[in-house]
Amino acid sequence: MRKAIPFLMLAVLISACNNSKETKLNDDDNMSERSNPLLVESTLPYYAPDFSKIKDEDFEPAMLEGIAQQKKAIDEITSNPEEPTFENTVVALEKSGELLDRSSQIFGALGSANTNDALQAIDDRMAPKFAAQQDAIYLNDKLFQRFKTLYNKRESLNLDPESLKLLENYYEDFEIAGANLSAEDKKTLSDYNGRLATLTTKFGKTLLAANNAGAVTFNDKEELAGVSEDVLKSRANEDGKGWTIPLQNTTQQPLLQSMDNRASREKLFKAAWMRADGGANDTRDLVKEIVELRAQKAKLLGFDNYAAWSLQKTMAKTPAHVNKFFEGLIPAGTAKAQAESDEIQKMIKAQGEDFTLEPWDWNYYAEMVRKEKYDLDEEQIKPYFELKTVLEKGVFFAATQLYGITFKERTDIPVYQDDVLVYELFEENGDQLGLFYADFFARPSKRGGAWMSNFVTQSKLYNKKPVIYNVCNFPKPSDGNPALLTFDEVTTMFHEFGHALHGFFADQQYPSLSGTSVARDFVEFPSQFNENWALYPEVLKNYAVHYETGEQIPQELISKIKKSGTFNQGYSITENLASSNLDMQWHTIPSTKKIDDVDAFEKEALHKTKLDVVHAVPPRYRSTYFAHIFAGGYAAGYYSYLWTEMLDHDAYNWFEENGGMTRENGQRFRDMVLSRGNTQDLEKMYKAWRGADPKIGPLLKARGLK
Repeated sequence: MRKAIPFLMLAVLISACNNSKETKLNDDDNMSERSNPLLVESTLPYYAPDFSKIKDEDFEPAMLEGIAQQKKAIDEITSNPEEPTFENTVVALEKSGELLDRSSQIFGALGSANTNDALQAIDDRMAPKFAAQQDAIYLNDKLFQRFKTLYNKRESLNLDPESLKLLENYYEDFEIAGANLSAEDKKTLSDYNGRLATLTTKFGKTLLAANNAGAVTFNDKEELAGVSEDVLKSRANEDGKGWTIPLQNTTQQPLLQSMDNRASREKLFKAAWMRADGGANDTRDLVKEIVELRAQKAKLLGFDNYAAWSLQKTMAKTPAHVNKFFEGLIPAGTAKAQAESDEIQKMIKAQGEDFTLEPWDWNYYAEMVRKEKYDLDEEQIKPYFELKTVLEKGVFFAATQLYGITFKERTDIPVYQDDVLVYELFEENGDQLGLFYADFFARPSKRGGAWMSNFVTQSKLYNKKPVIYNVCNFPKPSDGNPALLTFDEVTTMFHEFGHALHGFFADQQYPSLSGTSVARDFVEFPSQFNENWALYPEVLKNYAVHYETGEQIPQELISKIKKSGTFNQGYSITENLASSNLDMQWHTIPSTKKIDDVDAFEKEALHKTKLDVVHAVPPRYRSTYFAHIFAGGYAAGYYSYLWTEMLDHDAYNWFEENGGMTRENGQRFRDMVLSRGNTQDLEKMYKAWRGADPKIGPLLKARGLK
């Protein structure tokens, strides 16, 4: 929990790990026999965490000591008899949580990517403490009054632009957090925050258990007809009896695309759809309590609903603006989805089948349509996308072409799991830039999805360069086989490294303004923009080589990939809009409304926005397993993926208009966008670089919706 991270991102920090079981720390662990490595800075390059020394039992005492140190620092600020100054108040608060920052960033990383019973139990205990600590800062009236004094005379302080932004950012966070409330209301708000911290952590823990328990076992090989032998080998049970298919976070499951047996497809789909309905892993009561508490919190803070409160520091600003954005996409998206549905239904009949298209059929028959229309088979493509080649000769190569940076693999840096790769990054002139960790393969101890974060955040205040990690959930190949990717997985690698670049190019004095510490509806822009280079000719020909022969991918296959780029986009954008709409509907509930039935609410929310018109297109996430909004930092913010996609396509349009992938264009983008962190108004920053406000047209064109 970095002390100065924007208040609205607290949910990301207090739900650092999704857990499935509770245990107590081993009472036999004797901390007195060894020093806690988290209590001192690492001696590794870039202050990288020394995973050869860190043990699970180190985290809780380190984070508790970090909280204690920060409380002491805040007491010193508020008891200072001198008039508040930028140094003795703003900078002092910015520096108040160094130990807490260091220990909780590492804890959050392991809790998400490599959790276990001990870490899950620690997360349960620490989540309300993190929330209480945040309240101890932002609901501290003496501290707020010092900031208010400085804020009111900010124009006369002669601060440099970044320092002024830091002061303004803190003051806004105090106000948003409830600093102006009465003492009684602050107590109520603290109770809400603590309870929400506990509930969102429990949601993540329950969902991880639901995902694991929901894995589907097939005992007859005929049930998995169409699934590749490599996948079968990797999913075979240890006792040699049957195959177990784990669930991905999303509604649709990747294997549905290749499963010939319709009954098996239905079985796998329904396991995913119903994973958190009923039994020990039912999340519906958690959903109801979370949204009701958030609505009460918003009312206490003077807002009509949680979304109105949450969106204050975003580009969209209000729920009305988000809904207007949806209105510009829903008609075109659902119309395209209906046309796709009709086309798939014809394919079903052409195969001699007589049934109505259902969600579990979509990907299977859509793949047939794609093969027929574009003659494109994923199995033809995958041999050209070997994971490490994609990373080094694709993702890294594109970054070198655009930004001049270079990469060197490091095998001497300790990692938390054997699969993790480590690279050192260098500037064009040879200066050190940072350290990058890549953790690509799925495992039961890792939550679903893909993400980027920091072990160490860039800041000139501490003279630190960034240490950043990417995490994905690609299927791990069976022993001896190469890791071959689908093109979607290739795109994911480019996406997550776009986040990493945003962090690596940070050039801030203060850690709380550094790199990716920006609004949710801007933070996905650099990552989605970076996806564009996956198919850029100069990049593609460098990495898309056959893993056995070394031959470049044939132009014929490249053409097929590009031509199929708008295929199934009606489905894709509609499932996204459905989830984005659910998020906004849940978080615009007024405090006077009580939700009795989660399923009924979800059904009505989709119906009234006409996102249920295509029967076979379900939401990308149902409410019961929507971790982004109920266990992460995206409550009232899932729309940001589509919002930033608008920025992404508009930005790539600028590159196309100005010569494409050139060092000059890359440097300009780095200097004016990627290196700025949260030091400027985001709308003004974008417009200064682009020369105009973003337009939705390039997004619609890229999606094939116009």
